[in-house]
Amino acid sequence: MPIKRNKRFHAEVATSSLSDIMFFLLLFFLIISTLANPNVIKMTLPKSANNDKTVKQLISLSVTEDKKYYLDKDEVTLETLEANLLSKIDKSKDQTVVVRIPFNLQVQDLVDVLQIGVKNKLKFVIQTSPK
Repeated sequence: MPIKRNKRFHAEVATSSLSDIMFFLLLFFLIISTLANPNVIKMTLPKSANNDKTVKQLISLSVTEDKKYYLDKDEVTLETLEANLLSKIDKSKDQTVVVRIPFNLQVQDLVDVLQIGVKNKLKFVIQTSPK
């Protein structure tokens, strides 16, 4: 007479350590993503087919849709922009000013900012987003 077992074998997956690992991964990616580019003000940039990456020393100049000017996250007025920009530029280093301006602002707003660079012989680059 065959003897039947009362207890059947059930396969189990231990998931208690997986939640700890997922928590540490989440923390890691949150911390890394905030350190990636701390001098960024969110805005929609114009599109371009060619996007070159620069690895030089950069100074970020952002213009918002309501025409507020930010120099490395510090708000400045258009009148004081030139003086603040020249105080941040170190002539001994090869520094570039990255201009971030929304796509829907007038061209004259961009030209006003770029005139500061032409007048002081600074290197300006307009940041765009890929098409």
